[in-house]
Amino acid sequence: MGRDKSRLRLGPTTMLVQIRKNARATGLPVRVIRRDCVPKCGPLGGIYTALKTTRADAVLFLACDMPLVTREIIEFVSGHFGDTSGNVKDPIGALFVRTRGRPGFPFILQRENAATVYKQIEKGQLSLQSLAKALKATILPLKRPWSRLLFNINTPREWAILRHRQRLGLSLHLG
Repeated sequence: MGRDKSRLRLGPTTMLVQIRKNARATGLPVRVIRRDCVPKCGPLGGIYTALKTTRADAVLFLACDMPLVTREIIEFVSGHFGDTSGNVKDPIGALFVRTRGRPGFPFILQRENAATVYKQIEKGQLSLQSLAKALKATILPLKRPWSRLLFNINTPREWAILRHRQRLGLSLHLG
């Protein structure tokens, strides 16, 4: 897109603020990764940074370019991984949501997966699909209407579509 997607305004706030608001509504601790330990490797840089610097057993990852992810979706995904106190259900070490037929955001990884993420970076295999495969991740399908809320903004055209839908008041469950 040629600019910081997290700062794009969607209504009265930015996409990042909207996502952070919905994440905080779950009661889970929320942290934004602003600088990657390993730069210029797409989302895997932020994933590796989060896993290397957290004290938690597992981390739920949200994308700054998916502003329609709701508190309910976050709770649904985290509920399939562990209990509300943050205890991890065994033997799941990685849980990805199926997005457009492939593993994607949101997803949860145990902290112990940091080494595998780093190996993926070293090999230049930077896609979430490659990471899910390397981790032998569990894939969680979402049914409508939630699946349509996993809309991410990667191009000016996608941004225009989302803004147009917002102006028309269509399918924007933002809170």
